[in-house]
Amino acid sequence: MKITVIGSGYVGLVTGACLADLGNDVFCLDVDQKKVDLLNDGSIPIYEPGLDELIARNRVAGRIHFSSNVEAAVAHGDIQFIAVGTPPDEDGSADLQYVLLAARNIGRHMKSFKVIVNKSTVPVGTADQVKIAIAEELNKVNRSLDFSVVSNPEFLKEGAAIEDFMHPDRIIVGTYNDQAGYKAKELMSKIYAPFNRHHERTYYIDVRSAELTKYAANAMLATRISFMNELANLADHVGADIERVRQGIGSDSRIGHSFLYAGTGYGGSCFPKDVQALIRTSSQYGQDLKILQAVELANELQKSVLIHKVTKHYGNDLTGKTFAIWGLSFKPNTNDMREAPSRVIISELIKRGAKVQAYDPVAMEEAQHCFALDFQSSREELGRITGGESMYSVLKGANALIIVTEWKEFRSPNIEVLKTELADPVIFDGRNLYEPKEMSASGFEYYAIGRRAD
Repeated sequence: MKITVIGSGYVGLVTGACLADLGNDVFCLDVDQKKVDLLNDGSIPIYEPGLDELIARNRVAGRIHFSSNVEAAVAHGDIQFIAVGTPPDEDGSADLQYVLLAARNIGRHMKSFKVIVNKSTVPVGTADQVKIAIAEELNKVNRSLDFSVVSNPEFLKEGAAIEDFMHPDRIIVGTYNDQAGYKAKELMSKIYAPFNRHHERTYYIDVRSAELTKYAANAMLATRISFMNELANLADHVGADIERVRQGIGSDSRIGHSFLYAGTGYGGSCFPKDVQALIRTSSQYGQDLKILQAVELANELQKSVLIHKVTKHYGNDLTGKTFAIWGLSFKPNTNDMREAPSRVIISELIKRGAKVQAYDPVAMEEAQHCFALDFQSSREELGRITGGESMYSVLKGANALIIVTEWKEFRSPNIEVLKTELADPVIFDGRNLYEPKEMSASGFEYYAIGRRAD
């Protein structure tokens, strides 16, 4: 099938590459010519394991193309996936300007029946707005054409997006209950037929339910994370071990083990934005989602939990202290620094007079851009942040180690190197990577989240 994907960011690139790998003819549109040139030169603007090889393979096969030509993009695909950004507005609501711009471009240039698929994460009612925008553009050019808008939210985890797309738990397709909607459903079923060979994974529902499903899923996962973090903080005070608690409640089939790990809070481009947007949507309808408000507040407070442990050990004035940081991205297997807990932790350390030596396997370049923004008002503070080429290089001269992101290479460190390089045998572990008793027996003062050595 001929498919157009509008937006060559994270969702757009993964969607386009995976659909191309299934044999479809995919046209990826982006208005950023520099990004298009980068993609046509064989590079990709984001880090996602396996994505560069997947795109390269399908470029060679001629199944995926990148361009900034809007008219050609609309002409190419009978199905037009909108996968542009929906950044949070000042009030926390999703900014739909790019979605509606894409819709208007489709309406302005379409010459035949089109299925417009909202792949971007959008609030309930967005499909209606897209429908109106396209109809207005068709009216301006005096064309009377049928089309249908579909809600098909993505459920991709950064770091495992290709696996999630190719082996989905479920595929949600929301369509309108009219003749054009029935035709759209037929075309969508053809696209997703390869995923249903073993068993049916596609759920066909109404548009508004599909839109709400995406927000509900992310809000539920965010809630689990904040819930476990709050329990971990309680465990610190009552002398319980949050790992044992996690295993105990996770063994209940009604609860399960996923998203029950305590840490330094969630970040990234999805959970913070989607929780805020759902809260905002609810307020527009006179509803007050108190649980999600608490989830958001708990998460913001959790990002400073390690700082409380640091200041309890070293005092509030950290002048003259140097901290090694392992992990900067908000989670492993991505270079995404958006809403990353590391940014809050490093900012607090620097404000208290400390120096930071940081290392991340893939996010160093992105981190430099983020820190330049975070400390744009003080070059002196920015100058107290340095990066290292390896996990061990940042230990030299550091008083203590702070672990923020659970990259695999941090899981089994050389204990002797840690003891030799650190000025103080102190570790603040924001991801509970090690056993407290073992670290204590090795001579470390070890501070975890909801776990103690005694």
